[in-house]
Amino acid sequence: MNTRVNDEPAASSLTEQAYAVLRDRLVMLEIKPGEPINEERLRTELGVGRTPIREALKRLEQERLVVAYPRRGTFATDVNISDLSHISEVRRTLEPLAAAAAAERATAEDRAALTELRSRLDTAPPSGDNTELLRVDVGVHRSIYGCVHNPFLEDTLISYDNLATRIWCVFLPRLSGMAGHVDEHVPLLTAIVEGDSKKASELALQHVVGFERAIRALI
Repeated sequence: MNTRVNDEPAASSLTEQAYAVLRDRLVMLEIKPGEPINEERLRTELGVGRTPIREALKRLEQERLVVAYPRRGTFATDVNISDLSHISEVRRTLEPLAAAAAAERATAEDRAALTELRSRLDTAPPSGDNTELLRVDVGVHRSIYGCVHNPFLEDTLISYDNLATRIWCVFLPRLSGMAGHVDEHVPLLTAIVEGDSKKASELALQHVVGFERAIRALI
């Protein structure tokens, strides 16, 4: 009985580890849309058992990143550009809400972390690597979501940002101005750090609308 209880945190940690690695590979299209998920290879690569992998895949299926078919296996979901309007509709509502909430609720520790992040963005030389810029974009979004201090909203925000990022990845080779898109985070982070919820909300909305406009220009 005691052994089972003591093993639960370890099992949960392994599932989270597998989930985080798989999620980010799927989001960045390192696992291509439609590609089968090889559980055995992942077990070997990540050094975890069958259960953590399968628990992680169940969660990823709920987040629309993988799809499981009876007797066929589990596959990375396709990226459907037709989903852009639906994803953007949700993000146009939730991203400004989250930015305003972050400005109001961020702790002193949160604000210090965002200030450091803003400083790194502001002083870093422009990168010509769109993939790396997109990773930075994802990281900034997740940092802001954490300052909302609402785990339900945070999970929802991350899920939709992941879906939007997969669409970005499809168009990365053709995108220009990606550095400018990431630079938009500097004034947004400033507004949150300074507790200006109205400004933060406005900037977050502009950021989401800009994303949709940039993708539609390439369709």
